[in-house]
Amino acid sequence: MTMDLPGDLRLLDRSSTADRVAQVLRARIAAGELPPGTRLSERALTDGLGVSRNTLREAFRLLAHEHLLRYELHHGVHVRQLSSADVTDIYRVRRALECAGVRAAAGSTGGQGEVLEAVGAGELAAAAGDWAAVGTADISFHRAVAGLAGSARIDRHMDVVLAELRLAFLEMADPRAFHEPYLRRNRVIADLLTAGDLAGAETELLGYLDAAEHQILSRMSG
Repeated sequence: MTMDLPGDLRLLDRSSTADRVAQVLRARIAAGELPPGTRLSERALTDGLGVSRNTLREAFRLLAHEHLLRYELHHGVHVRQLSSADVTDIYRVRRALECAGVRAAAGSTGGQGEVLEAVGAGELAAAAGDWAAVGTADISFHRAVAGLAGSARIDRHMDVVLAELRLAFLEMADPRAFHEPYLRRNRVIADLLTAGDLAGAETELLGYLDAAEHQILSRMSG
């Protein structure tokens, strides 16, 4: 058996670089810096990130597979605009992953610290009137809740789901009106987790997710 190891190494290096580029762009989407419909310039990104065009295109393919980007014939690559079906599916996945975290919370005291830290960051951002930062803290809160499960696979899935979720948040016309009630509910869930009331936390979380899904879908259909 013969193997082209140098060729494999070059492929591995390019693939790992593409993964890192995808991670950067995914994080920008999750932070709300690349809203739906944004056209991604190959030249600007290759120059800014110091990568080849082939590597960038591989990163684009990875993110398109995650439903974060779309290709438009003769118009390049854009950040996706979510459909109502996308939002429904995102919330279906969130219920599974975040409730798994809540159920495992008893054995994750360090993870509960991350939950409380995210709640505090959201409250500080709200006090400063920075509602985009409140949205980012909310994303961190939900990732921390799912992270209580202690599963690297759940964490990876949540990274993708929460980047999509930020696209849904950007559908809302008034960020303060949208985020403010959930900021208070984040504190309630965190307090229930701290008190060891996992059943209460899960019940609160499910009601929270139902309300947020309904609110976003109502906005999209209106």
